[in-house]
Amino acid sequence: MMLGQNEDSAQLTIVKKKYGFDKPISTQYLYYLNDLSPISFHSKNVSHYTYLDTNKYSAASLFSVGNTTAALKFPYLRESFTKQGKGVSQVLKETLPNTFVLAVSAIVIAMLLGLILGVISALKKDTWLDKTIQIFSTLGMSVPSFFSAILFAWFFGFLLHEFTNLEMTGSLYEVDDFGETITIKWKNLILPALVLGIRPLAVVIQLMRNSLLEVFNQDYIRTARAKGLSEYQVIKNHAVKNALNPVITAISGWFASMLAGAVFVEYVFGWNGLGKEIVNALNTLDLPVIMGSVLVIAVMFITINIFVDIIYAWLDPKVKLE
Repeated sequence: MMLGQNEDSAQLTIVKKKYGFDKPISTQYLYYLNDLSPISFHSKNVSHYTYLDTNKYSAASLFSVGNTTAALKFPYLRESFTKQGKGVSQVLKETLPNTFVLAVSAIVIAMLLGLILGVISALKKDTWLDKTIQIFSTLGMSVPSFFSAILFAWFFGFLLHEFTNLEMTGSLYEVDDFGETITIKWKNLILPALVLGIRPLAVVIQLMRNSLLEVFNQDYIRTARAKGLSEYQVIKNHAVKNALNPVITAISGWFASMLAGAVFVEYVFGWNGLGKEIVNALNTLDLPVIMGSVLVIAVMFITINIFVDIIYAWLDPKVKLE
């Protein structure tokens, strides 16, 4: 895969030795862990597998013992098999910001609309408005993302293109026909962000409604109303904040999933993000890109979960950080 049409037995042997593919699987695994570690050990013997091209992937030598050097470096995720020696870190650097922008936009839409509709649904419990919102949220959770993406792209990007001026496909950045000017196309963000936000929006509506109804039955809410506070003050100062815990839990999980790559949505809309890159890597068996993407996704989940624990302590004084 790396040599393409120029492959021959001699070059194949060189590549295998260069990347350590001629070693047992267990040894290759240890090599990979060594490359991921910020402090790693590498042989000075060029005939052995070692950290590649220190000029391209900067590393600071700490100390040497015999033929082994300890280096301080950024985690090395290897090189792509199919992108002519481009590093996996570079591939992720080019795609992850696009996914981040898309995920943040979708989660903002889901939070704003979800909280508002959830509060309205709780205040208008069992009315036609409440039932309409519940039907909408149920449909939102039931419809698969790839179906919603195709439907939105066809309806708003094709049938109503003259009115919406939206495209069926397109990414955040577009290059002109001469390959010289890069422009930001914010309108290309609208449809994928809406589609990606539908399912978390439905979840937020349901959770906010149920949590708020539970909070309304608490003694401190009845006390606040008995003191003469307006319904707006009761909801704003007492009810909503205490009803947000389950919503924050759900949103954190959805946000991590979105950052991990909205695979179907990005692929349908041609959005050049991490999800689309993962699909392309799977289709071409670009294993370093797949492995690097999975590792980055795992770090995102852990980081976001830690951040959510901190938010819990702010929302609920009963929760203490140990």
